[in-house]
Parts: sequence; C-alpha cells; structure tokens
Amino acid sequence: MVASLVAEGVRLKGDLLTDGDLHLDGALEGDLRVGRLTIGETGLVAGTIQAESVEIRGRVVGTISARQVRLLATARVDGDINHTELSIEAGAHFEGRSLMIVPAPVVDAVPQIGVAAE
Repeated sequence: MVASLVAEGVRLKGDLLTDGDLHLDGALEGDLRVGRLTIGETGLVAGTIQAESVEIRGRVVGTISARQVRLLATARVDGDINHTELSIEAGAHFEGRSLMIVPAPVVDAVPQIGVAAE
C-alpha cells in the first residue's frame, strides 16, 4: 500500500484517521490516528498522535503513543511519548516525558483443579 501524502504548504485543521501509512510534510492541527506515520522536515503536528510506528524529522507539539518512535536529528518534540521502543538521534530536541508501554503478561487460562466456587 502506498502512503498518503500531505505536501509541504498544505495546512489541515481537524482530526485525521487512517489504517494506512501517512507521510506529512505539511501542517496538521488536530489529533492523528494512523498505521505508520512519517513526519518530514517541514511537517508539523499540533495534537495527539496514535500510531503503530512514528518517524519524526519535523515538529510535534502534543502527546505521541506508538509502539516504535524514532526521532531523527532534525526532530523537535514538545510533549510526552508513550512507546515500546524509542530511539533519539543526536541533534534531536525532545522536551517531555518518555513513558515505556510494558505489554501485559500473558495469563495462563488453565483452570485450577480442586478449587470450588461457593
């Protein structure tokens, strides 16, 4: 599947939702929920991001929640990042909290023998 593109110079206001991939070189003011997000050097998001993976070269003002987050050298992030994996290149700016999402442990569903319900 080809990623959707929001080109440089395009400004969107409102929430954006897609199961697919998005490459953002323009600006979005609103919440974003996508499969995989790439923010180019001219890209800007002012809002909450939820995605499977996020790669940032541009600017984000708001909370990011994703399994994988990569901040490249030109990235500027002002807000919290909830993640399973986070990588930050030298030169990237990040001001906020980094909160690791720990996957829930798998609970053994085998019933216990000899325990009677009352």
